[in-house]
Amino acid sequence: MQSQWQRIKINLLTIFLVSISLLSQAQKKAPYEMNIDGVKVIVQPSGNEIVEIQTIIKGGVQNYPANKAGIESIAITALTECGTLKDDKNSFKNKLDKVSAQMGGSSGMDYASLTMNCIKSDFDIVWPLYVDALTAPRFDKKEFERIKQDAINILKAQASQPDYAIGKMAKETAFSGKNYAKSPEGTEAIVSKLTAEETKAYYQSILTKSRLLIVVVGEIEKKILEEKIKTMLAAIARGKPVILKKEMYSPKQNSFKSEKKDLATNYIQAVTGAPLPGTQDFNAFNLGMRIFYDRNFLEVRTNNGLSYAPYSYFDGGLSPSANIGVSTTEPDKYIMVVKNLIDKTKKQGFTRDEVKNMKTTYITSFYYRQETNSAQASSLASNEILHNNWHRALTLNDDLKKVSVADVNKTFNKYITNLTWVYQGDPAKVNPSLYTQDESKIKLPSSKVTKSKVN
Repeated sequence: MQSQWQRIKINLLTIFLVSISLLSQAQKKAPYEMNIDGVKVIVQPSGNEIVEIQTIIKGGVQNYPANKAGIESIAITALTECGTLKDDKNSFKNKLDKVSAQMGGSSGMDYASLTMNCIKSDFDIVWPLYVDALTAPRFDKKEFERIKQDAINILKAQASQPDYAIGKMAKETAFSGKNYAKSPEGTEAIVSKLTAEETKAYYQSILTKSRLLIVVVGEIEKKILEEKIKTMLAAIARGKPVILKKEMYSPKQNSFKSEKKDLATNYIQAVTGAPLPGTQDFNAFNLGMRIFYDRNFLEVRTNNGLSYAPYSYFDGGLSPSANIGVSTTEPDKYIMVVKNLIDKTKKQGFTRDEVKNMKTTYITSFYYRQETNSAQASSLASNEILHNNWHRALTLNDDLKKVSVADVNKTFNKYITNLTWVYQGDPAKVNPSLYTQDESKIKLPSSKVTKSKVN
């Protein structure tokens, strides 16, 4: 447990960081939003000389079938790596390098983004390049083959990483037949067959005003910004209305799936339910899973020596889930320990001090990460896409103050129920029935976690 002095130091650090952040926000102009030709534009004046712009394409894995997984990731990469109609790849890169500007894209589970970052004085030079990359990409065949091979090499490297492999298996098992079973990076078999023409056609199909969100963090005059964005959007089709699906995961029973692999140790991961983004339970559950991470680490590693790095986390995407995992040479002993920990956590709950300290720790790390324009833009974008509320990026401190100990305990008990287990390693080392049986039907070992009175 933390000493009183340690807690005081953390509280003082939090007060300092929050005060600095609030002072910085007070010195900035107020953030605002505009609607330009049907596209929401969120603007956060930065108070500095850096301009960060992120154009978001909504949908992620919802945009393509499973047999085309990877196509969006390749398409977004091609925007800045294959040149534009005005500039080949080298000319495009040289113009960016000349002013030390950065531009790049990524594609994830819920959305893709194209980002530009430059000094304010270079904005008029970089903006036309950004518009060309977004609206007039070249998809040069030679360069396309290069980035495709790079993607395949990355997929091969990932396949050899046990931590990546067990996570992929867990997601594919839990969300089988649903959007979240798809991997944004695709598979080697799928990516190798993609052509420049097919990928370009796909990109053109998702580049519609109905899918776009634009986030700006920087000191650009509103009138100028509005004119530039309006001109850019004139080249983009309106598209059909897009409603992003939010899907709950609620396994009806415990399950276990194994895959034999010749590994030095055994890898295990469980997936279970979690609250949808935008709901009242979200913040409370987030805090609960962060406290559980500490308890899980203490119980599995420190007290029982079963793993070097046990983990648990809350994936708060459009199809959210709670995840618990480990690499261990003693899988059956591990399941007894972790089931006992979950059972005791549900019965005893989290304490007032645990919740208070986690609020402090979380908000400290949140503000620490918000130091750059890029981080601020990403936070505004994700909160708008996932929670339909970009203001949440600015009100998190006040939002967490409203979460009670009872809220945290209630949500943990509500969503941590049946578990979907996956296993990679030696089948002879594991007894599947221990993973599928109800806790009440097996004798669990005594927990070494110190029992604390819930306040």
